[in-house]
Amino acid sequence: MAARTLHVSDLHAGRRETPGLADALAALVAEVDPELVIATGDLAHRGRASQLAQAQALLAGLGRPVLAVPGNHDIPYTFPARFTSPWRAFEAAVGPTDPVYRSDGLVVCGLNSVRPWRHQGGGLSAARLARAAEELRGTGGAPLRVVALHHHLAGAPWRASRKFPLAHRDRALRALAAAGAELVIGGHIHQGVVTTRAEFDVLAGANGSIVLATAPGLGRPRPHRSGEAQGAMVYEWDAETLTALTYVLDDDRFARVARRAFPRRRLDD
Repeated sequence: MAARTLHVSDLHAGRRETPGLADALAALVAEVDPELVIATGDLAHRGRASQLAQAQALLAGLGRPVLAVPGNHDIPYTFPARFTSPWRAFEAAVGPTDPVYRSDGLVVCGLNSVRPWRHQGGGLSAARLARAAEELRGTGGAPLRVVALHHHLAGAPWRASRKFPLAHRDRALRALAAAGAELVIGGHIHQGVVTTRAEFDVLAGANGSIVLATAPGLGRPRPHRSGEAQGAMVYEWDAETLTALTYVLDDDRFARVARRAFPRRRLDD
């Protein structure tokens, strides 16, 4: 039987709440029965403690373990707090900014890609990439090996976006692939994208290449923008296959609109 995890991003709590969203999300959780809920940043709209607490309450109310990393909207917009204590409110309401989840079938390494001195652009330091390698290489058995961060590696498929992908993403992708990551997930652009490295990069062994997934935004803070469906991702896996399922909010429920399946990577790929 396949295991599953649910991936949401860009809740933007505190800005243009969607009626019925919490009930629809709870129904999706009941339907897919995920082991873990992963939230890849922008839980809040302006990084306020009350907004972070609101987002955390929504996620905790789903009744599953939650792993969350910060996004660029989750740090203070005011000075000097943006630079002197950027993570204080997030850590108080949500938890550590680089969390790790482990079970027999799943390892998720959360990485904080936010740079307080850059409003939109994100990056990963060499130290964070080394830490991810340590966490992923230390896995026993054959759990799904996931890296979660806010800033996307796979770009927007439709509307041109001013939101640049992760800085030095080629270097980051090579490092994460070398560490054995099977799936790298993010958000930031409010559009769903699923691809595999072999579709855009020449690889010696394309079978079982690393999968990149960007979740649609769960919130919709700027509804006048086109091309921003509200949605979530579900990943399911067994010993041989990783499948990415895209769900979008259709009136009062989440409907599945896409399914892509990939061969899983082995640690020696």
